[in-house]
Amino acid sequence: MAPTCLITGGSGFVGGRLIERLVARGWQVRALARSAEAMRIVGRRGAQAVAGSLDDASSLAAATAGCDVVIHVAALFKLWGDPAWFERANVQGTAKLLQAAAAASVKRFVQVGAAAVVMGDLGPMLRADESLPRQERAWAPYSASKARSEALVQGANRPGVFETVVLRPPMIWGAGMPTLDHMVQTVRAGQFRWVGDGSQAMSTAHVDNVCHAVELALEKGRGGEAYFVSDGADSTLKQVISGLLQTRAIEPPRASAPLPLAWVLAGVMEWMWRAFSRPGEPPITRQMLRLIGQPFTLDIGKARRELGYRPIVTWEQGLRAMQGA
Repeated sequence: MAPTCLITGGSGFVGGRLIERLVARGWQVRALARSAEAMRIVGRRGAQAVAGSLDDASSLAAATAGCDVVIHVAALFKLWGDPAWFERANVQGTAKLLQAAAAASVKRFVQVGAAAVVMGDLGPMLRADESLPRQERAWAPYSASKARSEALVQGANRPGVFETVVLRPPMIWGAGMPTLDHMVQTVRAGQFRWVGDGSQAMSTAHVDNVCHAVELALEKGRGGEAYFVSDGADSTLKQVISGLLQTRAIEPPRASAPLPLAWVLAGVMEWMWRAFSRPGEPPITRQMLRLIGQPFTLDIGKARRELGYRPIVTWEQGLRAMQGA
């Protein structure tokens, strides 16, 4: 019989692509869905929709029953918000899913984590590898919550019984990426500024490369381990953002701001948004600046050695696909 997996976040960018790839490989795929619209989306992609949420232990028990593996993609990804939101979605939700999966005798649990879990205070990080410790900063509730979530996943590993693996991609991109819509809106509103001159080195991960890494982790990942994955060829912030904007026929702006000034302004804006309960998100946040303000590249040697990982989509191939979408 074909193996059965449960995917969380299946109505989203990465989870949706993962459903399509696994169904094409013959998997029986279930997808946790919180709304009627999410159920329709995952159904169109080929998954069996299962009503439920990471908040609801009973729905998680039903969703994981009979599954061979669980792939945890769902996460609250925002660069601003109440830390309690991130704790509930990314930490407590993961804990409940781990508990349900273990109780259902699921054999393997793969989490799509985040490379940002090793980011601490401002500073360049080149060829970061898995020997670096996880970091948590109060001004970075997203990456701090992902670090705590990852610790739960790795800590739940039981060799030969319930094996857990974490993948750590950097910025995930590709056709349909929701963050590009936000970039376009920011540029059109005249709010976009390069941090410094935009020459800071960065790693990226095409959505199909991330999905390929998940497939390999299901088969070869060592229980209790985390793996950085990327496109294998690094670029710069300006090259990446400019290339993505140009797929929408938008020329990148020229305005810039030095990182020290931007950092101070971000702190002031965050204070204003909290103090006056302003709607929406500040134009810049310290979490955002930590992600893009300093060089950050990955060493994917561990994934190459242990998973046999090789990127399957290049930067040029991915951009061509976006231009034709």
